[in-house]
Amino acid sequence: MKMRTVAALLCAMMALTRAAVKSHLVKRATSCPSGWSEVNGRCFQYFPTAMTWAKAEKNCQSLGGNLASVHNLFEYREIQRMMATTLSIKSKEAWLGGTDAQEDGVWLWSDSSLFSYQNWCPGEPSNWRGSQHCLQMNFGEGKCWDDVGCSVLLPFVCSKKI
Repeated sequence: MKMRTVAALLCAMMALTRAAVKSHLVKRATSCPSGWSEVNGRCFQYFPTAMTWAKAEKNCQSLGGNLASVHNLFEYREIQRMMATTLSIKSKEAWLGGTDAQEDGVWLWSDSSLFSYQNWCPGEPSNWRGSQHCLQMNFGEGKCWDDVGCSVLLPFVCSKKI
């Protein structure tokens, strides 16, 4: 009888331990790593180090993400707010993951998501002199999007799935 009680207690303890481990893993999987901010089910981080678009994208990939794609005004405002907490000025230009380098005028996100939301400044994208193929945010007084040469050095925003 004592053996059955001990065996039942041991089984119950193992089941509870598995449940605790399982719930802990679920909690960790639904939050962003330290230094990242959650917006609409993705994690975002601003990096103040100025790089070319390609080097910034490579840096984001090394962290398991891409340069940030933006899918609505809410996300854009949240990214701006997140950046403002790390900057002494209200907002500053930074790379996002948009590019039309593959085909002029066909804008794509580096994370392969649908490029449906746009926040271009008036007259943009202009592809001035045929050499502006990368997307910067917070341009001008409107703090909107502008196409710029990909070799310009800018800080950047990465995003990754949770």
